Amino acid sequence: MSAGRRFVLAVIVLLFLTAVGTAGYIMIAGMSLIDAVYMSVITISTVGFEEVKPLSPAGRLFTIGLIVTGVGTALYLFAVVAELLIEGRLREYLGKTAMQHRIHQLDRHVVICGYGRFGRVVADEMSRNSMPVMVIDHDPAREADLVEAGLPYVIGSALDDAVLERAGISRAREIVVATASDADNVYITLSAREKNPAIRIHARGESESGLRRLKLAGADQVLSAYQWGGMRMAESILRPSVVDFLELSLPGRGPEVDLEEIRVGSGSPMIGKTIKSVEDGTRRLKIVGLRKEGQEISLIPDSSTAIGAGDLLVVIGERGELKKLSAAISA
Repeated sequence: MSAGRRFVLAVIVLLFLTAVGTAGYIMIAGMSLIDAVYMSVITISTVGFEEVKPLSPAGRLFTIGLIVTGVGTALYLFAVVAELLIEGRLREYLGKTAMQHRIHQLDRHVVICGYGRFGRVVADEMSRNSMPVMVIDHDPAREADLVEAGLPYVIGSALDDAVLERAGISRAREIVVATASDADNVYITLSAREKNPAIRIHARGESESGLRRLKLAGADQVLSAYQWGGMRMAESILRPSVVDFLELSLPGRGPEVDLEEIRVGSGSPMIGKTIKSVEDGTRRLKIVGLRKEGQEISLIPDSSTAIGAGDLLVVIGERGELKKLSAAISA
């Protein structure tokens, strides 16, 4: 039986014994209702106050019985109350300690400010791709959802520098600023850039002025969810096959096809090889983008282009072949 149910049962039994004691003193000792209730309470609680009136032998025997049964019940009730208080505080303390320890272990993680509909989608996608995520949200009502999702979190405002520090902002690689307020998002962007100049900032904006100010504040990427959603819907009407292809090529969405970015390692055996030779050596793969260090990404790069250390390749193809190519190139 849980501590809560034992508490309720103990209270019911104690009230029942108080009622029995009251009735007994009225019938045996001829006390008034108030005196009988008073005698029952001081007897069960063993406070040692003087009797309201002298008791007959029958009254004393009744009092002995009430002490034996009532005191044990009262002590049991106090023990259950203490257990609830201690367990609750201990569980809360241990939970907070474990969460802080978990947060301290995070490194190169993604901080998500705001666990609303937008932030939740980002968090789910990051977790699905095994990217370490840390969530900040000001609403305590969302704590249960965060616990169910198994995400490390801090309940507090990302406008507070101390909250950002608890989230490990100095160790994070990216931050997603996804609150519903443009003003808050601008402030969080400025704070994040101050605390971690190297962090990449992805910010949500609700208005054109908000998007502009987020860029001025130092956000690396700004996005209007409404604008993006509207454009996607329009494209699905104008170019449905193109949209179907894009959805198929999103990482992890299609049954066999993925779109992946692969960084060429300094010791990769692919260094010096041309894009054509890499594509010819694998099945059902196509390099659709290439970014060399310090340059903009090049779409559909020339097949004779040589691959160098540090290059970023965007490759579309069969999932299994992509994994093999990633292992070979990233070495």
